[in-house]
Amino acid sequence: MSKTLVIAPPPTPNGDLHVGHMAGPYLAGDIYARYLRLTGESVNYATGTDDSQTYVITSAYKLGTSPENLCRRAAADIRRSLNDWGVALDGYAPFDDDYKKMVYAFLSPLHEQGKFRLKTVRLPYSTHRNTFMVESFVSGECPACLAQSRGGLCENCGHPNNFDGLKNPVATLPPYESLEYRETEILVFPVEEYRAELERYYTAKKGSWRPHILQLMTELFSREMIDFPITYPITWGLPSHFPGTEGQVINAWAEGMPASMYCNACGESDATPADAAWRAETGNRLAYFLGFDNAYFWGVTHLALLMAHEGKYLLPDVIVPNEFYELENAKFSTSRGHLIWARDLVKTLPRDYARFYLCLTSPEHNRSNFSRDALRQILNERLIAAWNALARSYDTQRWELRLNDDEGNTPLLVDTMHQRLALTCRLETFSQSRLADWCLHHIGRLQELVAEESDISLKAINQQLRVLVDGLGLIMIDLHYAIVNANPLNGREQWALPELPPIATFTNSGSYAS
Repeated sequence: MSKTLVIAPPPTPNGDLHVGHMAGPYLAGDIYARYLRLTGESVNYATGTDDSQTYVITSAYKLGTSPENLCRRAAADIRRSLNDWGVALDGYAPFDDDYKKMVYAFLSPLHEQGKFRLKTVRLPYSTHRNTFMVESFVSGECPACLAQSRGGLCENCGHPNNFDGLKNPVATLPPYESLEYRETEILVFPVEEYRAELERYYTAKKGSWRPHILQLMTELFSREMIDFPITYPITWGLPSHFPGTEGQVINAWAEGMPASMYCNACGESDATPADAAWRAETGNRLAYFLGFDNAYFWGVTHLALLMAHEGKYLLPDVIVPNEFYELENAKFSTSRGHLIWARDLVKTLPRDYARFYLCLTSPEHNRSNFSRDALRQILNERLIAAWNALARSYDTQRWELRLNDDEGNTPLLVDTMHQRLALTCRLETFSQSRLADWCLHHIGRLQELVAEESDISLKAINQQLRVLVDGLGLIMIDLHYAIVNANPLNGREQWALPELPPIATFTNSGSYAS
């Protein structure tokens, strides 16, 4: 039986996840996977950690620890934070020998088939250190938008800046010296040779994906696609085994697709080859949830690498990107201490509340903002008070006097609720903010329906309430657990609906489901 493979890009283990991370792909992927399970579809939702990224080195230096120790600690912290937020992963891949084998197994056939080329390129070089400085080791002006950018990719505009693209490059580690460009020979992947396939792929996606990623692709396709580095002359990363690149390592971004395959393999119950679920003949469906700043790698270079395997692997059906999530109207910044760790937020309020607020304010098309005051006001007024009003009206209603099952109208109402819920959750129209709005709307609507003087029966109300509880449970997982475990959820019996505590009434995390 075919299934949907859901990938949230493995985070770099240079620290724990903050609320900005959680507001992006990890919560979105969890909600989508929960919806598939709700509708009886098979799903494998997975991630892991991206240990080869050079950001591990720069962060370890600043923290005064070794890169290896930072990876171990951060990987455990990330897994714990995902669990604390109720992100229900099927697979969480370790950075182990099987991971490394998968990377080489994916890249080696492409090298053997001549898909990679040795090429002399210019890279940033430090005469002070006598070494090349790439990716997070270098900062400069993006050639596309002139924003300050790290090497490889500009997170502001999404354009690549490989090789000698950055203007005025400087080192990001003390003494922050200016860098020069020097020639060296590395292995590259000529992405331009896959232009026709890439353009056909994105032509078919126009009108069905979020517009910002499609706009980026139009910009990228308007000029020659730059080569993608497969190896770098640095020391952190998986050693390159390819002739001519002795002493070099594999570019961490070249690990993306085999890493994702291994993540999903860790979510499979049978011991099949690590890439088995990604084989084209499976008929599986593939979806990525990711930040827009990663769209070039996942939407161009990774996609072209899959295409280079000539039909062996699935291509993503949908890439669901998100924009940046800000904190009090400024970008989350670990270096400036301007952040809220994901684990800390769910220590101070129930995780259902944190999940709901992040869904409601999700940065789906534009940057959006996390505000403590707004969280308190919005959840207290729009969610908690409304739900408690519904629970009280439902609990105090004299149902023995209301006997009209409304059989001519109730099935239509239930079907309409299901249709709108599906529109918020299916891949092509996925929107966790609209899902949160759907929940708020039907909480208010059902409260009015229950409270008004009418003869609509408990059975008719329960049919609609069940749809609401299922949809709300995609976000508020503990509330859903409390209701489902305490009630038979049949049509004619009254349910016990727990009330939600106002935010001002607690000082640490608790659960009405405990």
